[in-house]
This record gives sequence, C-alpha cells and structure tokens, in this order.
Amino acid sequence: MFNDFQKNSNWSIFLDRDGVINERIVGGYVKHAKDFRFVPGSLEAIRLFSELFKQVFIVTNQQGIGKGLMTESELQAIHSKMLTEIQNAGGRIDRIYFCGDLATEKPNCRKPGISMALAAKKDFPSVDFQKSIMVGDTLSDMQFGTNAGMHCVFILGKHGSHQANYPEFNSLIDFANTLNTN
Repeated sequence: MFNDFQKNSNWSIFLDRDGVINERIVGGYVKHAKDFRFVPGSLEAIRLFSELFKQVFIVTNQQGIGKGLMTESELQAIHSKMLTEIQNAGGRIDRIYFCGDLATEKPNCRKPGISMALAAKKDFPSVDFQKSIMVGDTLSDMQFGTNAGMHCVFILGKHGSHQANYPEFNSLIDFANTLNTN
C-alpha cells in the first residue's frame, strides 16, 4: 500500500477526530467531555500507531466553536479526557491541531486547507508530508491530505460513503492492524 513505509521510521500520521477516533454525533457536535465516546478499537489503533510512527497528530475541524455552541475551554476538556485515555491505553498523541473557524469564514484554517499541516511542520520540522499518512472519514480529510502531499486512507466507519480514489478501511483498528502486519 505504502511501498516505502517502514515501522519505527521518520513517518508521521495525521488523524481526523470525529468519526475516526470518536463516535461522530450526526447533525451535531461533541460539545462536552461526557459526550465523547471512542470508536471501538481506536485506542488500540493509536497505541499501535505510537509504535509505528515518529509523530502522531490529530487534525480536527471544530466549527462548533465558531457557531458559539462550545468554547475552546470545553474543547480542551474533551481533548484532556481523550489524551488521558489514550495515554492510559499505552498510546500517545504528539499534538492536536484544531480549527474553530466557520466554514463560511474566508480565510479559515479548516480542512481541506492545509493550515493545520503547516502548523505541524512548523512545530515538528522533521515532518515530511511525502512520508505522512492522513486518515479521515470525509472527502475534506482526503483533500487535506492530498493538498499537503500526503498519502491518504479513508475510514468508512458507520456513516462513511466510499471514496474509490483512496485505500478504504472499515475502522482505524483495521488500518492499524494492516500496517502492523506488513
């Protein structure tokens, strides 16, 4: 799949959050830590990614902030809970990048624009987008990865629709297990 991917190399992985790591609230937002639920297998997947990749990032559009449905401090509480559970499961996230802008704002930092990827590159200069994988469950996630020059993997999840141009997996753990056995 990724011919030059090697375990424990200088590769990075960028993960979308809603629908990939945690259950997506269809038509809504995860606004409070109590509403955050991991997708089955995602904690184990992140643990495996922590062994396989030099850097593990989350890149997430959080337009609920721009809409006034939640605050940045509420988002930080959600991420704090998520990171604690990831660490308790033996995984790590090197940095979370989020964009609270509305989709209608111009300019904005939302995917499919690459502002979050460029921020990761600035914070972690060793990031090489040609040795990076973007994992997401929407077309904008795939466009983000493509726009940054990354490899892309599409997670079908519960609500996914096929994106024939990208390798597809039913879940994050399915993808992690595939990488781990290669």
